[in-house]
Amino acid sequence: MGIDGSVAMALGTVLLAVGPGDADRIDRLAEETIDIAGPSDATVVLGHVFTDEEYAESLDRLGFDTTSGEVSPDDVASRHATIRELIGQLDEASVEHAVGGAIGGHGDSIVGLAEKADADLVIVGGRQRSPAGKAVFGSTAQEVMLSAPCPVTFVRADTS
Repeated sequence: MGIDGSVAMALGTVLLAVGPGDADRIDRLAEETIDIAGPSDATVVLGHVFTDEEYAESLDRLGFDTTSGEVSPDDVASRHATIRELIGQLDEASVEHAVGGAIGGHGDSIVGLAEKADADLVIVGGRQRSPAGKAVFGSTAQEVMLSAPCPVTFVRADTS
């Protein structure tokens, strides 16, 4: 127990949930993730969730040859620009990482990735809502916070 009565949480695995809307907040998500995972030598799993439609578009856009064999969501996620950018920043900070991809509803799939990775913490991003909606997180973030098997850290996008 810490001096202030807090119990330190051992972090082995941190899941950073990355979605299609996160391109504009990559630096902020990377910074927060490195600040949390770096000191504890945790492994960061970069989790990217695709809806069926997003997955099909990504296969097409990234030029995957689906006739030559099975292409996994992990493969597609690891070629995604936002994931590659995050990998670069994690490498620079010497933070261990892995990539996990999933197809399905964003909230459910993030929770599934957290369970599969046996995550000790999930980090999810979001944007600031209108003044009336500030108390409410986006539906995906809210679903993750309510259903995740571990604590969830919400990172708000820069509002500048």
